[in-house]
Amino acid sequence: MLRIQTSTDRDQVVFQVSGQIEAGDVGELQRLIHFEASNHNFVLDLKDITLVSREAVRFLADCEAGGAKLRNCPAYIREWIVRQNQQA
Repeated sequence: MLRIQTSTDRDQVVFQVSGQIEAGDVGELQRLIHFEASNHNFVLDLKDITLVSREAVRFLADCEAGGAKLRNCPAYIREWIVRQNQQA
């Protein structure tokens, strides 16, 4: 189950994401980010993430490539993102 809490920190929108990010959650995250942070920088705080799908890793890599910050990114997700970027 995915849970998202939204807050603001200076001129950034912070999405604190917890639980699991499955393939079906990616579209919802994209819509939320578009709605809440369309004119702002945003941060995805991944401290409480327990599991991600391959599609979620692609999404996170794309967010970071687009200028988003991944805060408290677990090492296994960071490694997967690095591998994903090397394949692209």
